[in-house]
Amino acid sequence: MIPIVSYIKRNPRSTKRLIGLSYQQLEQLINKGQEYHQKKKSELAKSERRLIKAGGGRKSLLNTEEQIILTLYYLHNHPTFEILGIHFNVCESTANNVFHHWLNILSDILPSSLLEQVKKHPSDEKWVKELLTEFELIVDSCEQDRERPSSYEKQKKYYSGKKKRHTFKNQLITTPNGQEIVDITVGHQ
Repeated sequence: MIPIVSYIKRNPRSTKRLIGLSYQQLEQLINKGQEYHQKKKSELAKSERRLIKAGGGRKSLLNTEEQIILTLYYLHNHPTFEILGIHFNVCESTANNVFHHWLNILSDILPSSLLEQVKKHPSDEKWVKELLTEFELIVDSCEQDRERPSSYEKQKKYYSGKKKRHTFKNQLITTPNGQEIVDITVGHQ
C-alpha cells in the first residue's frame, strides 16, 4: 500500500493536515468519485466499439481511492509531479495523467465557485458582482514552483522576482466566514 494512504488510514486525524479535508469528508468524496467514475465508464463502454476484449490491457498501479488521494495531495501541497510520483510509487507521467484525469472528475462532482456558476447565467452576473461589493472578501494567493520554460518569452512570463524562480500563481477568493468560494484562479503567470 502507498505510504501516504496507509498513514491516513492509521491516523485519520492527520488527514486535514495532509490533504486539506477531514477523514469523513475524504470518505464521502471517494465514494462519490468512485460512483461517478463507474457511471462514466459504463456510459463509455455502451457507446464504444471494442477491438480488444474488456478487461484486457495493463492494470492500473493505483486503485481509485489512491488516485483521488494523489489528486488531493497535489492540490493541497503543490509538489512537482516527480516528487508526487515518488510519494505514490509511480512515474512522473503517471502522476501527471492521474492528476489531470481526476481533476476533471472532481470538478464535475464538486460545486463550482460562485462566479463560475453565474457565468452560465449572464443576467445574474451583474447582480452578483454588485452584491459582492458589499462584502469584505478574503483573498489568498500562493505561488507554485514549475520547471523553467525553454523559450525566453515564457521564462519572462513565469519568473517570480519574489521567489527568484519560475512559478504558477494561484488565487482563492472567499466570503469572510469561508463558507462560499467566490472565485479560484489556478496556474496563471
